Amino acid sequence: MKTATVPEPRTAAALAARRRKTETALQRVHEAVARIRREKAQVSVAAVARRADVSRTFLYDNPEARTAVASAMAEAGECRTRILADQDDKHEATWRERALNAEDALKTAQTEILAQRTHIGELLGQIRDLEAEWTEEAIQRITTENTTLKQRIRQLTADSRTLDERLKAARSNLRFQDRRIADLEARLADPGSALSATGPGPAAGGESSDP
Repeated sequence: MKTATVPEPRTAAALAARRRKTETALQRVHEAVARIRREKAQVSVAAVARRADVSRTFLYDNPEARTAVASAMAEAGECRTRILADQDDKHEATWRERALNAEDALKTAQTEILAQRTHIGELLGQIRDLEAEWTEEAIQRITTENTTLKQRIRQLTADSRTLDERLKAARSNLRFQDRRIADLEARLADPGSALSATGPGPAAGGESSDP
């Protein structure tokens, strides 16, 4: 009957030293992750390996280290996504407000243009009906007023074109913001796994991987 092999003292001591070394490396990994979170810095395998003084291979091969880094990266990605979404919401609200203001200003300008044209038509009708009875001074005054009104019409028409261009630009920006929000929502729905995409990299010095 076979008996269990008793490890030699040197082998047992080596295994114990290796376990302690791994536990110490794991402690450094957890501390590095916590420090990166406090500093709100970007979480990555390279950053954790550098701060914890371990190799990237150790982070990929050790289950506890891999889980700690993956959780930190996922949390950081969600935080960045929320920040981008909040910023897009603010930009979208600003552009919507600008678009509404441009539409209101355009409507006001068009109403004023219509009113000015109606007034000019009334003045021209008065000139045609009463020209024979008016004095030269009255005719000159009406003509001057008509010229002023025409200039005002040209200015309002130019302003209307400018407001229309601004409205088109605002609507274009709104469409861009809508596309960006849709992209962010798609990313939130399927963030993917950062670690599975990158795969283990070359060892950067420090702690070696466990068998």
